[in-house]
Amino acid sequence: MSATTNAHGQPIGPALPNWQAPPHPAREPMAGRFCRLEPLSPTRHAAALYEQIAIDDDPSGWTYLGYGPFQSAAAYRAWVADVAAGDDPLFFAIVDAQDNQPIGVASYLRIDPPNGAIEVGHLHFTHRLRQTPAATEAMALMMRRAFELGYRRYEWKCDALNAPSSRAAARLGFQFEGVFRQAVVYNDRSRDTAWFSIIDREWPAIDAALTAWLAPDNFDADGRQRQSLSAFMPRGQTEIDD
Repeated sequence: MSATTNAHGQPIGPALPNWQAPPHPAREPMAGRFCRLEPLSPTRHAAALYEQIAIDDDPSGWTYLGYGPFQSAAAYRAWVADVAAGDDPLFFAIVDAQDNQPIGVASYLRIDPPNGAIEVGHLHFTHRLRQTPAATEAMALMMRRAFELGYRRYEWKCDALNAPSSRAAARLGFQFEGVFRQAVVYNDRSRDTAWFSIIDREWPAIDAALTAWLAPDNFDADGRQRQSLSAFMPRGQTEIDD
C-alpha cells in the first residue's frame, strides 16, 4: 500500500472517496460444479452430517475448534440449531453436487461491512470432503461471493500450531501476516493466532487460478488433477503444493 502525505507532512493511507460499505452476506446458496453451499439447517443437514462425523470417529478433527467432538446426534443437532440461527457467524453446509449429501460446514464470521473485512472459519470437513476438489471449490465460492459483494479484505485465522490449516491458507492464495500472541483462550488453553488475508487487488489473479484449477480439463477421467493449484497461482502467492 503506497502512502500519501497530508497537510502536516505526515504519511497517510490512500484515500477512498467513493467507499461504500458492502452489504452483509445473504443467507443464500452458492453453487459450483463439485459442491454447493446452503444455509446450515438442523432439519436438512444435521442428521446426515452427524452420520458422516460418526463414520470418521476421529476426535483429532476437533482439536483446533472451540467445540466438539459431539457424543450423539442429538447433541450435534442442538449445536447446529444454535449456530444456524445466527448471522455472525453465518454458517453454511457444504453439499456434494452428485448425491446432494452434506459433507462439511463453513462460515463467514467477524463480518465488518464498514471496513470491508470478512473472515472465513468454523471449517469442519468430513472424510468425504477432505482433500477433494469440492473442498477447494467451497472455499473459492465463499471468497468469490465476498469480493463480489464489495469486501476489500478476506481473512483466514487459525491456531498458530495448526499446521494443516496454515498450509491450506497458503495453498488458496492467502498471505501470511503474522502471529497474535496469546490472542485467544479456548478449550482451557492459550492460543497464539496466525493471521492470513487476501485483499481485493489480489483477488482477480487468485480467482483466475482457482477457476483454472477447477476446470474440467484439469482433471483426468479418474478425477485426478493434471496440475496442482500452485501451478496456476501468481508467482510468489503460494509455495504450498497440492
